[in-house]
Amino acid sequence: MSAPEPSPPPPAPRERPVGLLVLGIAAVLLVSAPTWFAGDRVVVGVAQLVVAVVLAVVGAVLLRRAARR
Repeated sequence: MSAPEPSPPPPAPRERPVGLLVLGIAAVLLVSAPTWFAGDRVVVGVAQLVVAVVLAVVGAVLLRRAARR
């Protein structure tokens, strides 16, 4: 009979770094959105703002999940 193999270590929590990355991307999109409005590409600017808001919400949720652990 051999000794039982040790279980592998649990995966490192990734919510915080991924949340910060997503929030950073959202910030860049928010800051660069006025460029589209200045170039008379309103639809692209609105779409970029929508994506930025969605990413900001996802990033905030990931950071809150990381804080609870």
